[in-house]
Amino acid sequence: MAMRIFNKSISDEEYLYQQLDPAKLPTHVAIIMDGNGRWAGKRKLPRVAGHREGAESVRTIVETAARLGIQHLTLFAFSTENWKRPKIEVRALMDLLMEFIRQEIATLKKNNIRFQMLGRSEGLHISVLEQIRKAELSTFQNTGLQLNIAINYSGRAEILDACRELAREVAEGRLQAADINDEVIANKLYTRAMPDPDLLIRTSGEMRVSNFLLWQIAYAEIYVTEKLWPDFRTAEFYQALLAYQKRDRRFGGISLLQDATAPR
Repeated sequence: MAMRIFNKSISDEEYLYQQLDPAKLPTHVAIIMDGNGRWAGKRKLPRVAGHREGAESVRTIVETAARLGIQHLTLFAFSTENWKRPKIEVRALMDLLMEFIRQEIATLKKNNIRFQMLGRSEGLHISVLEQIRKAELSTFQNTGLQLNIAINYSGRAEILDACRELAREVAEGRLQAADINDEVIANKLYTRAMPDPDLLIRTSGEMRVSNFLLWQIAYAEIYVTEKLWPDFRTAEFYQALLAYQKRDRRFGGISLLQDATAPR
């Protein structure tokens, strides 16, 4: 499909891109990538086919985010709850993850993208961890987009791990309980040294955050689309960014527009 603007045909994707304000792009975008299984089911394909097509969406969105100059992109790939899925699907997911990382290391380095895993290492097979660590070490000097992949991740587990670390420091006398504040807790999370997400995107139309970045998304703008993750590509990403740019972010305060028009 194409739109005719001023007697010149351009694609919907290009049209959406032209509407974006580069000065108002989010610094950190987080995405709950949902709908791979339903995408496959609609086509009477095995669920792994949906995951494989979803990996193509990952490539597209990472490339688009890097091209736009977004600084942080966090993708929810595998939750601690996903271990409950059939073993054959879990194995396929892990194999696909290793394949994706192995194939993309060179591209990440070429495009100045830094790779990092968020989540618990415990429970992951050594072969998966080795591939992840290789990607992290190969890209840690890159200064462009930071790509965070949440694997074996749980928002509650992340907060629990932070609390346990703080409790140990208090017990050892390295920290006073009275000195624990928001900043201290944030520095113990997996996302330490990163800004909180400005925008949380969820595909497949589900209206929940699914135990993802529970601390960090306190003031994130949330965008939900009916698109299943394998169908979420550049144009859909632009639509989410445009919706974000129309939001009035108040962080608990009063908008400047409301304040300016209020009776005095």
